[in-house]
Amino acid sequence: MIEYERIHHVSLAVRDLEKAKKFYSELLHFQEIERPPFKSNGVWYAIGNQQLHLLEHPKGEALRMSGIDSVDGHFALWVKSYRNTIQWLEHIGVPYEARPQSVAGFAQIYILDVDNNIIEFDAVYDS
Repeated sequence: MIEYERIHHVSLAVRDLEKAKKFYSELLHFQEIERPPFKSNGVWYAIGNQQLHLLEHPKGEALRMSGIDSVDGHFALWVKSYRNTIQWLEHIGVPYEARPQSVAGFAQIYILDVDNNIIEFDAVYDS
């Protein structure tokens, strides 16, 4: 039997690495970490004890073309404050879909990155 410890990383395809880095580094303030010298273009970020890997698709392709769909593939981050997260997204001009009273039992906020990858922020509702 496999004994799982934790998720190590999530990888997302991006069309343009520089645009993606601007979104994740400058707008969301993700912490960039060292990436091994792979032949592909990419960037790695630390998110607590886990990592997000962005990989520039060599043909400029990404998987998603449409808007927010929480049934589609996405990654979720638990944040300290629902209210502060909403305020930050509004401040930086990133559109979002808020679900403060989600049936999940906690508040959810969904955004799209520059390649339509879905990011979910989860928190205790603190209006």
